[in-house]
Amino acid sequence: MTTLTKPQPGEVIDSYQGVPVFYNGKIGDVHGRHKTPEGYNLGLKWQCVEYVKRFYYVKYNHKMPNAYGHAKDLFDESLEDIAYNEKRGLMQYRNVRYSWPQQGDLLVLNGNAENPYGHCGIVSRVDSDELEMMQQNYGKKTRDTYKIVVYNDIITVAEHDVLGWLRMP
Repeated sequence: MTTLTKPQPGEVIDSYQGVPVFYNGKIGDVHGRHKTPEGYNLGLKWQCVEYVKRFYYVKYNHKMPNAYGHAKDLFDESLEDIAYNEKRGLMQYRNVRYSWPQQGDLLVLNGNAENPYGHCGIVSRVDSDELEMMQQNYGKKTRDTYKIVVYNDIITVAEHDVLGWLRMP
C-alpha cells in the first residue's frame, strides 16, 4: 500500500513548457519574495503572480515594467480591447470580444468576495470549446479548464471572473 504524502511548500508539483509549478501550501501562505539574480521582482513565493511572471521571464526573457501588484492588477480595465498594456509590457485582450486566447497567454481573473486579489495562470491548451490554464497557489490543482463559447463571432471564456489575457507583442 502506498501512502500519498502532502507536498511541502516550494516543492515542484507540475510544469508547463519546462517552467515548474511549485506547491504553496494554503492559498494565503507567503514564503518571502522571489527575485531573479539581477534583482527583478517575480513576486511572492509560490503565489499565482510569481508563476506567470517567472514563466514570461524564463520563456521570453520578459520583465514587466511594473513588477508589483495582485493578480487582478495585471489587467488594466481602462484599456480598450487589443491594446498595449504599458505597465506590463504586453498586449492585452478583453474577454467577450473577437480575439481567441492562445497557448502561452497570461489569463487574468478578477477578484471576488472569496478572493479579492484575483487569480492568474498561463493558457496551456486551447480547443474549439475550452481552454486549459496552468496555475500555481491553488492547492495541488495545477490545471483548470474553462469553457469557450462563440456566439455571433464573439469569443467568451465562460467563467464570470475572467477579465481577459495578455501576450507578448
